[in-house]
Amino acid sequence: MNFASNLQTLRKTHGNLSQEALADKLDVSRQTVSKWESGAAYPEVDKLVALAEFFHCTLDQLLREDLNAGHNALSPVEIVKLPRFRMAQYAVISGAPEDDSIAHMQLWAKKMGLADYKMIGCDLPILSVEQQTVYGLRGYMSAVILPDGAKCEGAREAWQETNKYARITIREPFRAAFELIPRGYKTIQKHIKDHGIRHTHGDETQLCCFEYVYEKDGITFMDVYIAVDMLTPGGEKTVTL
Repeated sequence: MNFASNLQTLRKTHGNLSQEALADKLDVSRQTVSKWESGAAYPEVDKLVALAEFFHCTLDQLLREDLNAGHNALSPVEIVKLPRFRMAQYAVISGAPEDDSIAHMQLWAKKMGLADYKMIGCDLPILSVEQQTVYGLRGYMSAVILPDGAKCEGAREAWQETNKYARITIREPFRAAFELIPRGYKTIQKHIKDHGIRHTHGDETQLCCFEYVYEKDGITFMDVYIAVDMLTPGGEKTVTL
């Protein structure tokens, strides 16, 4: 059982939370948390449920999965340049917007006769605190990358202008999505801060960050892109989605 090592991993990847700080949130002593992480003691059921809720994971992930394996799942951050591209977008605001948005665009691509297409996605930070906390709503936008000459009917057409991005690749991101994907974003943000790089927020027509999921040799990967200033050193490497 991986509980002891998983608890250490979760605590450190959630803002490097101290044992004492975690103990305060669970209304136990620091010594109790220390015993859990050393394997000398085991939480009662109510504390296990509280831990799973706090770290936004399932009990099965907390108790059985090897979350430490995720330490080798992230590539180094690199600065790349993406040429201008055209896309068809569809946004959803709901309790589970990712599934709804992705499914809609998959059907749309099929209707448009796009047999081989690529899709990107991003969260929509446009909801109020009340919508998020009271009603449990979130926003998500999926977009199909349009090849030259492809029509865009029944979806919002948009262009993403040429820009530089800080990019990280996550190997098998959905094996522990609640932990690996946020860590990917945090790693990029730390790289940007440590190197004095400026974010590029652009205007409302441009995506400041997005995710691209694909398979290679039977393995799922996710590339996370965060837009940076065009004057950022590096990025001579031009990539395409």
